[in-house]
Amino acid sequence: MSGPLSYRDAGVDIDAGDALVEAIKPFAKRTMRPEVLAGLGGFGALCAIPKKYREPILVSGTDGVGTKLKLAFMLGRHDTVGVDLVAMSVNDVLVQGAEPLFFLDYFACGKLDKAVATNVIRGIAKGCEEAGCALIGGETAEMPGMYPPGEYDLAGFCVGVVEKERIIDGKTIVPGDVLLGLASSGAHSNGYSLIRRVLGEDKPNSGLADTLMEPTRIYVKPVLKLMAAAPVKGLAHITGGGLVGNVPRMLPDGMRAVLRKKMWPRPEVFNWLQKNGNVEEAEMHRVFNCGIGMVLAVAREHVAAAMMLLKREGELAYEIGFVEAGNAGEPEAIVL
Repeated sequence: MSGPLSYRDAGVDIDAGDALVEAIKPFAKRTMRPEVLAGLGGFGALCAIPKKYREPILVSGTDGVGTKLKLAFMLGRHDTVGVDLVAMSVNDVLVQGAEPLFFLDYFACGKLDKAVATNVIRGIAKGCEEAGCALIGGETAEMPGMYPPGEYDLAGFCVGVVEKERIIDGKTIVPGDVLLGLASSGAHSNGYSLIRRVLGEDKPNSGLADTLMEPTRIYVKPVLKLMAAAPVKGLAHITGGGLVGNVPRMLPDGMRAVLRKKMWPRPEVFNWLQKNGNVEEAEMHRVFNCGIGMVLAVAREHVAAAMMLLKREGELAYEIGFVEAGNAGEPEAIVL
């Protein structure tokens, strides 16, 4: 007769999960904000709204890392995907003018590897530090049989706050406004199904691997500084759908964006992808950011000041296009 059955016999190691929570507490502590009342370890995390807001509006966002994770598994690199996870959500709430307030993660696997999970969550904490938001809690789920050995999935959830009168919604954008582009750090976290198709079964060399695993750039702090100093009419985070899919999301009806690709340098990785994958130019702009990770709409008279501030904050900023009146049936964004 067999002995008593335990949860560990079924594939779930409670002790490993508890050890992971203890291991990540120092990383989370470095992200804390004064508004956080209670964080890791409870059933829920408590956070007050900063007192500086008179009429605060909460802005929420959620995202994952997508199939970039498959590349992380192939390469055994788990230290940067956590930054990607944070970036995708905090950059999204930023486009409404919001300051990211706190972040929660969801890490799911078949069998918990403490070293791998710690590396991932260390990256999440690093991303939160870059964005100025608190890693206030999360969930680690060990689910035997749900994932192939050595693989995991990630999701992230961010809540930000913005003064009601300072919400950015694009409604004031008019023809003649200028589009400024902020340089990306590479492919960010989009288009990796196509990237992996181009790679095939071949493991990329170390240089290409470094380029493809470069984490998504977090634009929060410099853009918040810009919004405090100059009127920003609209923002677009360039994620899935590329430039032509995302820039129109900030435009009012009847407007279209005209982008001039010669106005910014295209990182070599995109040329490599286009050549080796035989990808058409239109498809490149529909899938990838092609070197621009965030687009801002500003009035012509504020361009010089905005460019100066962004560059002072360490951003590579380019005047990449303009807004014009559109016609029914025409694309809402074109790349010339």
